[in-house]
Amino acid sequence: MANWSTVDIPPQAGRLAIITGATGGLGLETAMGLAGAGADVVLTGRNEAKGRAALDRIRARHPGASIRYAQLDLASLASVRQFAEDFASGHDALDLLINNAGVMAPPMRQTTSDNFELQFGTNYLGHFALTAQLLPQLRRGRQARVVNLASIAHRLRAAIHFDDLQWVHGYEPWPAYAQSKLAMLMFAFELQRRSDAHGWGLLCNAAHPGYARTDLIANGPGDGVLQIINRWTLEPMMSQSAADGALPTLFAATSPDAKAAGYYGPSGPFELKGPVGEAAIAKRALDTAVAAQLWQVSENLTHVKWPGGPQ
Repeated sequence: MANWSTVDIPPQAGRLAIITGATGGLGLETAMGLAGAGADVVLTGRNEAKGRAALDRIRARHPGASIRYAQLDLASLASVRQFAEDFASGHDALDLLINNAGVMAPPMRQTTSDNFELQFGTNYLGHFALTAQLLPQLRRGRQARVVNLASIAHRLRAAIHFDDLQWVHGYEPWPAYAQSKLAMLMFAFELQRRSDAHGWGLLCNAAHPGYARTDLIANGPGDGVLQIINRWTLEPMMSQSAADGALPTLFAATSPDAKAAGYYGPSGPFELKGPVGEAAIAKRALDTAVAAQLWQVSENLTHVKWPGGPQ
């Protein structure tokens, strides 16, 4: 895995991929890598103008790319349901789902259209519902994979707060973000366990980008002065490009060496940047009892039902 890069992506011709949040940053770079390897890629996002611009950027580098844009707002269960229905009407199978879209640490508590805390609803519950509704197509995919985007934040003050999942009381931006990313990692592991138990035939894993320079960072919490200071001090020393930040995701999505229930990220100091490697997993992320409880709660909140029953 040392110095793994986009040139190591196996040929992806004939494989169909969906990437959430693919109009910029990590999602766009992930789409760029897959399209360059020959995959048929569906880029999703909330902004059609950004979607068109993303398609233009990919085609400028890969003129023969098989790519298209579709509207999908992970902060709306109605949008998730509509996207899944539209996809199913035109496609029998799906080979790769990359659950990438995310919101990071808004300073004030916000909610989705379904009244979920914005980060928990967008980063996790929307993807939980999307994956469930695309499961029939994934089960018919060729060596289908599901990759969830987590974060090093899942190890920092992170817990699943069943008593207040939506942060109605005492909202804190970073712990709320960390909870959403811990949930995404636990979802990847629990999805693999259930796939194995019920014969769904999926390879499920997760990745994180380290400290990647994306709009998620630039438009994150803090005022303009703090962002400027960060840009001129910490970023040059501790961060990497969005293209490099996407490499762990691309490895998890395509490499024959990527493992079921694996977790990948930069291998440099503190996993902030560097070559792709196996990432550290917090003990809480491996708690199967909490994962099973989170799964049940998530089914109830999103009104989706997975086949097979509880484990």
